[in-house]
Formats: sequence, C-alpha cells, structure tokens
Amino acid sequence: MKYSYYPGCSLERQAGAYHQSALAVAAPLGIELVELEDWNCCGAIEYIAVELLPAYALISRNLALAAQQNGKGGNQLVAPCSACYLNLSKADKYMDDSPELAAKVNTALAAGGLNYTPGSIRTRHLLDVIVNDIGFDKVKEHVSSALTGLRVAPYYGCVAVRPGFHDHFDDHEYPTSMDKLMQVMGAQVVDFPLKAHCCGGHMTQISQSVALELIRRLLKNAHDYAADVIVTICPMCQLNLDAYQESVNRHFGTDYQIPILYFTQLMGLAFGLAPEELGIGKEFIDARPALAKVGQVGEAAAGRTKRDKKALPMPRMAGEV
Repeated sequence: MKYSYYPGCSLERQAGAYHQSALAVAAPLGIELVELEDWNCCGAIEYIAVELLPAYALISRNLALAAQQNGKGGNQLVAPCSACYLNLSKADKYMDDSPELAAKVNTALAAGGLNYTPGSIRTRHLLDVIVNDIGFDKVKEHVSSALTGLRVAPYYGCVAVRPGFHDHFDDHEYPTSMDKLMQVMGAQVVDFPLKAHCCGGHMTQISQSVALELIRRLLKNAHDYAADVIVTICPMCQLNLDAYQESVNRHFGTDYQIPILYFTQLMGLAFGLAPEELGIGKEFIDARPALAKVGQVGEAAAGRTKRDKKALPMPRMAGEV
C-alpha cells in the first residue's frame, strides 16, 4: 500500500526516533511511504494565531505538492506528527468550507506555481493507517517477540483524536485503537484515564507552573496504574513528558522515572527488530530497565550510559536562561 509521507520538522530533529521506527515497521507491513518532495514546515500551532492567511498558505503548499505528486504516493498523505496531522486536515477542511479562503490561499500558492483543490488529498495519521488499513490481524502476524508482561499506558494527546476534520478514526474522549494495538503485541495495557488530555504543548515556553502541572498529572496517572512505559503518537507529547520529567521531579519533589516511547518503537521491538534500528536509547528517561523486564533490551543492547544521558542538551523552560 502506497502513501505520500509528510514527516514534518519534528521527525527531522528531536523526534528522529519516531521517523526511524515508523519507516522500520512500515516495510514489513507492506506500507510504502513516499516522502513528499520539497515539503515545508506546517507552521506548528502558533502561526495560525499570528496571521491566518499566510499560515494556511504555508500549510496548503504541502497539500498542493501532494496533489501535484499524486502518482508517487496516491491521494493519501500520512503525517505521523499529531500537530502536522491537525494542521493539514484543518486547512483542507476550512478551505473546503470557505471558497473565499480557498481563493485567497490559491492566490498565494500561485506565486510558486501551485494550486490546491480542497478535498483532493486525504490526510491520515500513521496510527489510523496501521490500525484501519493494515489491521490488527496483519500486525499480529509479524509479532515474533511479544511484549508479554510490559505494562503500557497508551497516551494519544489532545489533537490527534479531536476534533477530526475529515476522519474520526477513534473516540474523541476515550480512544482505544492504540490500546488494542499494544494488546495484539502482547503488552498489558493499563487503565489510563488521562490518555486524551493535554500535555501542555508549547506551554513550557510560556508558563512553567502551568506546563509542569499538566505534565505532572499525566505522569502521576501512569504511575498510579504502575505503568512501565508511556507510549505516544505525538512528538510534542513525547518531548514534554520525557525531556521535562526531571523538571517535574525537581519542582514537585517527585521521583518519576517513566520512559516515554513512540508506538512504532514498541511495534518494532515486537517485530523482532534491533533497538538501534528503532532509535531506542535516544530518550532522556532511559527505557532500557523497563524493556529489559520483558527481555527486549539487555545491558549489551546499548541504550545510553548515565554520562551520555547528562551530555544531551536539555530544553529550557519558560523564564530559564
């Protein structure tokens, strides 16, 4: 099955493990991801709040490129990043609803020799594609190293499952598609009532107290249900829960040490792929102890030493210098 693929900026940088593991698990499942040529940033969340028309033109340029390159990846565009998925599908929906907006956006796109007809490209989240196009049975066929005994808290975040501008691939308030995917691979899925709550997004750069409280609630919820690992589908969620976990511990006097991995990384391990093929070891909170519990990653499988971990650049909170 062939799809156009939009990695987005995060997967080119701090979420490189997501990109790496997504491509690694796509191949055995028969998913051909054809990267969009000359793609650009989707503008993340903030740009839309700054200046609407340039923001939609920036986003829609990617949709126009996908339509132009239709023969290479079909009319479906896969975005693993939840923010990218949100922006691409929202721009398409709003242009479809407003011919006036579409006309203005296309006037801007014309400067680059592009044009986009709303609705001509269907944006999909990678989780949606794996669950609904490939299916649980096909995934199960490739499980050679089950995640038996690993207690997993599936975290969807707040934008992938809502509002759903074209597709509603899961419940808005209590999604279960990733839960079922983890169960198919042998993991023990714990109850995680906050699975679709916000991680704070870029609040880490705006208000430290608000950001840390939102992150703390999620970590506490997973800890209360004795989760070994939180698994997510969003680079921003992974970054906040992973990179700022030590900041939460310092601020609240807690001692959370919960590794945050991408769902594609656990899929790869269940498929028998080597940890280094999946970017295991790039996380701040070392996943090795949790994964060693089910024999997935041993001491010889690398990961990082404590010295290596401290050498990684830590992102700054709002107000830090």
